[in-house]
Amino acid sequence: MSQNTADQAMVRELNLSLVLRLIHNEAPISRAKIAQTTGLNKSTVSSLAEFLLKNKLIHETGIGSTGTGRPARLLEVNAFAGGIIGVEFGVDHIAVALSDFSGEILWSKNKRTGMQDEKEETLAQTLSLVHEAISLAKKKNLEVLGLGIATPGTVDVDEGLLIFAPNLQWHDVPLRDLFYEHTSLNVFVENDANAAAMAESLFGVARESENFILIFAGVGIGSGLFLNGDLYRGNIGYAGEIGHSPITAEPFEAPCHCGNRGCWETYANQHAIIRRVQSRLDARRKSIIPKLMKEKSAPLSIALIKEAADKADTEAIEALQETGAAMGLGIATLVSVLNPEKVILGGPLSIVGNYLLPSIKEVVNKRSLPELRPGIEIQLSAFEKDASLIGAVSIVVDNIFSNPTGYKRR
Repeated sequence: MSQNTADQAMVRELNLSLVLRLIHNEAPISRAKIAQTTGLNKSTVSSLAEFLLKNKLIHETGIGSTGTGRPARLLEVNAFAGGIIGVEFGVDHIAVALSDFSGEILWSKNKRTGMQDEKEETLAQTLSLVHEAISLAKKKNLEVLGLGIATPGTVDVDEGLLIFAPNLQWHDVPLRDLFYEHTSLNVFVENDANAAAMAESLFGVARESENFILIFAGVGIGSGLFLNGDLYRGNIGYAGEIGHSPITAEPFEAPCHCGNRGCWETYANQHAIIRRVQSRLDARRKSIIPKLMKEKSAPLSIALIKEAADKADTEAIEALQETGAAMGLGIATLVSVLNPEKVILGGPLSIVGNYLLPSIKEVVNKRSLPELRPGIEIQLSAFEKDASLIGAVSIVVDNIFSNPTGYKRR
């Protein structure tokens, strides 16, 4: 291929991506409006649209009025272009979902796991669920376009390799190769917080935001950083591991699973909430939580603490407020450094997000630079606890949006 031909192919791919993303964001939209918005001439837009229609990535829907002349057929992304499989590895669970091309979940299944479970056992369970999703896609006549994996820890995205997940104690796991070997699908692997940020950008509350931070909080705390419209990865690809930033200089710093002490997540994760509640119970503070634990024959958990808070239990509410304040300290630093439009809270802790947000906002308002506060929105994820599972789907969709001619059907 000559250099000129290669350059033309690259320009066409970039234009296809530009048009496909615009259709996703602005649908239903006419070809004339696409030309007007992108600056591409009408014949180029027509050619690009025909390619996307032929490959079933978009379809025509309805008729739009242009005022004079012939009515224009409108375009939108084709939800039935194919199926996407998303996999989420959590510290205490695995989840697998099948979605259509618009990101709507058609089926999902979640299994509890424990840190004591062997890695091989967890991977085998996950593969079993993936094959279940593939079988369902066949029954629905949906061609599977790809498989996305969202995992805690540092990820080599180019190699599809999980480098290290402190809370799982997994090292150097070749997730892409492993899942490709068993499915022959295109496999994409991403850090869970980055994946959740992609979900918000494509399908959630940040669709119109160029600069936002997704805080993914559960057993650990990570972040997905969207800066100037793109996911920011940093020098070697591991940006966003904010949970392991030290936030305290106290004489006794709590140990973290990463091996350091005083990490932000040890004061603001779900274990921190449970510790705060347990210390109140140990001090014999008045609470309905022991009664709930006895009635349910269940240990202290976030779900149980939420139930107590929903019933106006003071100790549960105060423990959540204290944790929100600890989260606010880290977020205030991020606001001062990155000056985002939005800060979005997602992940397992978002189930108690309504109790965390007031304290988070109060601390951010006190601790961030005054000139950076106006206009910042701090809100819950559109997908709450499923943010990284939808994110796993989103990284596949985003790859197809970026490479409309490069993706391979199964």
